[in-house]
Amino acid sequence: MNLATTTITVLVLTAVTFALVARLGVDQPWLQPWAIARAFAQLALLSVLLTGIIANPVWVALFLTVMVLAATWVVTRRLDTSWRLAPALGGIITIAAAVPVTIVFTTMAVDLTTRYTLAVAGIIIGNTMTVTTLTGRTLLHSIVTDRDEIETWLALGATPRHATLRIARSAATTALIPSTDQTRTTGLVTLPGAFVGAVFAGASPLEAAQFQLLVLASILTSAAIAATLTTTLLGAPTRIPMTLTPR
Repeated sequence: MNLATTTITVLVLTAVTFALVARLGVDQPWLQPWAIARAFAQLALLSVLLTGIIANPVWVALFLTVMVLAATWVVTRRLDTSWRLAPALGGIITIAAAVPVTIVFTTMAVDLTTRYTLAVAGIIIGNTMTVTTLTGRTLLHSIVTDRDEIETWLALGATPRHATLRIARSAATTALIPSTDQTRTTGLVTLPGAFVGAVFAGASPLEAAQFQLLVLASILTSAAIAATLTTTLLGAPTRIPMTLTPR
């Protein structure tokens, strides 16, 4: 691939994206072009960094730690909640990602190498961040919009957790939809990145499919853990805000 051609193509796609979201009148239409610009810069930096760290276990561990911290920062901002919850949200992301990664490597389904560890853990951390954000945003929004239902349950003597149980289940269900649909339609609607990357790297289609299946199963496991822990953390509010404006 030619760098100049790639840059021009990305700029054209960015311009089209901005024109469309601005025309739709969505909030902060600059966010999508900014996201592309950040991705460009971050991938360029990542390409340089990986050249030096991918074979070093210490640097890989440090890089994954930075990924968790960055994911925690994103989730906390998106939920527009107290920064005192940041450690708990970081713990959710860590646990949700660590469980499937541990299973994958302890069963020796994938060789425990720095290259595979970085690839598998990196994918799972990113998806865990998304599920945690979706669960938290949906739950917190519903707590405000369904205030009357919650107050009715509380008036009848229900605990805060029981009063928001239906809302928490609905939030978890909504947050799991993207991961579930991604898994259900793999090979039918989409060609997933791990599969394509493995084939391009020289693996046989069968080996690539096995690796992708492990990744998809891990994503679903991490998503289920993240949704469970997030609803547990946020699903028993001591007070109900009058408004909520998550970013």
